[in-house]
Amino acid sequence: MNYLVAGLGNIGEEYAATRHNIGFIVLDAWAQASNAVFKTGRYGSTAEVSFKGRKITLLKPSTYMNLSGKAVNYWLQTLKIPRENLMVVVDDLALPFGTVRMRKRGSAGGHNGLKSIDFSLSTEDYARLRVGIGNGGFPEGHQVDFVLGEWLLEEKRALPEIAERVISAIKCFTTEGIDRAMTQYNHASSPSSGEPSKKES
Repeated sequence: MNYLVAGLGNIGEEYAATRHNIGFIVLDAWAQASNAVFKTGRYGSTAEVSFKGRKITLLKPSTYMNLSGKAVNYWLQTLKIPRENLMVVVDDLALPFGTVRMRKRGSAGGHNGLKSIDFSLSTEDYARLRVGIGNGGFPEGHQVDFVLGEWLLEEKRALPEIAERVISAIKCFTTEGIDRAMTQYNHASSPSSGEPSKKES
């Protein structure tokens, strides 16, 4: 069974260490742990990993965030992967740093990458995993500097374990289904732990 995991971000060194690039960070960590190498292709770079019989293509769009949908749509069609086997990884200002939220579908919530995918796929009906980055106390409408800003030192230190947790959640999605994955991973997580904590009451 084949899956496509699209981690959203912006290409270029100036964006590499920014909060908006959490999707790239997660996929880079996954590829490195799997000894997979990204290859440059149309609209993005892809790498192949496997897990329990699942073939998973990791996609880092090269279209910049606002045109992410062009890359996602192209690779879904090229690889003949059904939309229900798509997972999109994005940053989320509305969630506390390190929190993971997986959803079957939903609105873009102001995220330009998701807006682009909604437009290209003509639907909001696809799975997405939001990774909380906090909002830095910036007022609404003035958060772009925070999103495109670099991680604080303590955040950088927590990123490997957060990435590990996100990867585990997506692996669960591919093997046990999204309902099971949401039950296991949709709660506040401590950046000090890569394992699921108990659900909040």
